[in-house]
Amino acid sequence: MIGSCARRIAGIVPCAGTATLRPVLSLLRRLDALSRSSGIAVLTLVVANAVPLFGVLFLGWDILTLLVLYWIESGVIGLFNILKMARAEGPGDPTRGGGITFRGSLGADTSAGKGCAIPFFAFHYGLFWVVHGVFVFLLPLFAGLFSLFSLDGPLGGDVAGGRISATAISVEGMLLAALALTVSHAISFYLNFLGRREYRHVSVMSQMARPYGRVVVLHLTIILGAVLVAVLGQPIALLLLLVVLKTALDLLIHLRSHRAPAGVSPSSGLRP
Repeated sequence: MIGSCARRIAGIVPCAGTATLRPVLSLLRRLDALSRSSGIAVLTLVVANAVPLFGVLFLGWDILTLLVLYWIESGVIGLFNILKMARAEGPGDPTRGGGITFRGSLGADTSAGKGCAIPFFAFHYGLFWVVHGVFVFLLPLFAGLFSLFSLDGPLGGDVAGGRISATAISVEGMLLAALALTVSHAISFYLNFLGRREYRHVSVMSQMARPYGRVVVLHLTIILGAVLVAVLGQPIALLLLLVVLKTALDLLIHLRSHRAPAGVSPSSGLRP
């Protein structure tokens, strides 16, 4: 897909412009060769994950801001997985989905299975996400990060006669970063899952189980990093290492998750 786009761009842009774009087009081709994922989706993932890096370096973001941001992203992942489950058309596999099956989920007509699997996933993953959020917001108490809270601030509420607020959280910047990560997932959904027709090769039960491994691995890493940050006093180098490690894991999991089945063309998602 990226190769064909690159050739069309090279044929349209004048020579000087082509020379300027050549490194970018070469990078996109290399990214395409690394995985069955769209190179554009890979680049978008890296750019979106660079926003928190900018926040730590120049906006003074701390560990709580990062944890809340990544918690929001895990919710976005769940929402896009519901869309993927609704579109999945692959043959059912009783070994996938954590051993859970629904009537109709293994047959040719999976509409009945989807009617059960999607609400089940929404409830189960939603509960998982809420519990994770409670842990994130209580982490400052568990780790002794009382310095993240102040007695007055615009976000505070009345507690024991005073005002307590998470003034360290940059709400506007965090929401912008969350939007960037959401756009990254949307582009991957459009270019990979729909554009490359990955939905033809994944069943609704298999798709239901996919987000859990990714979210658990990423957030165990993030929480471990958060504990280290709490112990060491939030040095900026450790915050940067946490963001870089999360980005690297996210990229690795993305590339692995978009491997095409054997005999499937990477550009079309169709069997030859």
